Amino acid sequence: MSKVKLALSSYNPDGLVAFANTVKTAMTGNANFTTPNPTLTAFETLITAASGKIAAYNSALAAAETALADRDAALAALRAGFSQLGDYVQNASAGDAVKIESAGMSVRSAGTPTSMTQVADLALTAGDSPGSVDAMWKPVAGARSYECQVNSADPNVEANWSFKQSTSKSSVTLIGLTSGAKLWVRVRAIGTNDQAGAYSDPATKIVP
Repeated sequence: MSKVKLALSSYNPDGLVAFANTVKTAMTGNANFTTPNPTLTAFETLITAASGKIAAYNSALAAAETALADRDAALAALRAGFSQLGDYVQNASAGDAVKIESAGMSVRSAGTPTSMTQVADLALTAGDSPGSVDAMWKPVAGARSYECQVNSADPNVEANWSFKQSTSKSSVTLIGLTSGAKLWVRVRAIGTNDQAGAYSDPATKIVP
């Protein structure tokens, strides 16, 4: 005797809904199954509910990803403003430690490194969803974070580069990109005292 094989755990959410619709269609008006349990009307209600929850989750996920990118952009702008303000305090104080500390800022120790190593081995691969690209690179010793910039025009024109995202890891998923477009990415390391290394050589990828 043959037995039904559903293998429901093998489907992702969208695949499970698609499978449910296929079964509902196949059983509608099927003389072999005249009294399905649950009824096909009830089964369709379950499909509709699942589809709605999937759509709600996808919307919430997209909103969270956008909010994360906006947060990182705002933090990068704040760091840039901090660096500019720090340069002003450095110049106005003429290196007087007491004056620097009176501005609420700390004084670097003599042994603090002044620069970070350039990021190397930057590689790009297709992300898990359309409009996303995964980037990874060799970690830089002493790096507190990394800043990623993107360019969709000409990598040789500095004005075309724009901040995209920051991360504390040596990898990141860039989202919200234009599928089918050619993209260049570069990354630099940021140290514990906001000292920035040189940007990596650009890597390029066609956005999936």
